[in-house]
Formats: sequence, structure tokens, C-alpha cells
Amino acid sequence: MKYMLLICVDDTIEPTEGDPTIEQWVAELGDRRLDGSRLRSVEDATTVRARGDEVLLSDGPFAETKEQIVGYDVVDCADLDEAIRIASRHPCARFGSVEVRPFYTG
Repeated sequence: MKYMLLICVDDTIEPTEGDPTIEQWVAELGDRRLDGSRLRSVEDATTVRARGDEVLLSDGPFAETKEQIVGYDVVDCADLDEAIRIASRHPCARFGSVEVRPFYTG
């Protein structure tokens, strides 16, 4: 089953020296990681809303919060438990959070 991992961090918190790196985490996953990328800063985000015939744009992310989505990974796992184990080992989980969401298969 495929899961999206949304990587969220407070950009004022820095990782601790000696923490595992993203490169180490990616190598550990091997072919279970199907895709992933870092995202540009929230200053480059645009939120789009359509209300009737009107398109409303606003600069920045949808929600004002300390933690912002900074990247994503798509993983292929046997089940949610495996996806949670993988997410818990992501380096950003140590100082941010990783949201685990299954892809819709309906």
C-alpha cells in the first residue's frame, strides 16, 4: 500500500549535530521509497481558492502555524504499522513531525 509522508518542521528549530541525515534514511528505505522531494520555502507558496467564478489567491501557506510542510515522501509499505515505523525514523521526526496518509484506493 502507498503512503504519503508529509514532512513538517518549525523552521526556527535546527537539527542536532550527529542526528541521522536524510541521505542515510533514504538509503535505509531502498526501493520502498517511490518518490520524495524537499519543497521551497513557504514564502514561495501561493494558496488558491475558487469561489463561484472568482479565483482568490493569497501569498503563503493555507494555515498560519509554526510547523510548515517542507517536503514529502511516497513509500510503499505492507501496512500502516510499517509506514509508521518508516516515518518515525525520518530525521525530521526528531524535531518536527511526519504526517502519514494512505493513498485513496477506492
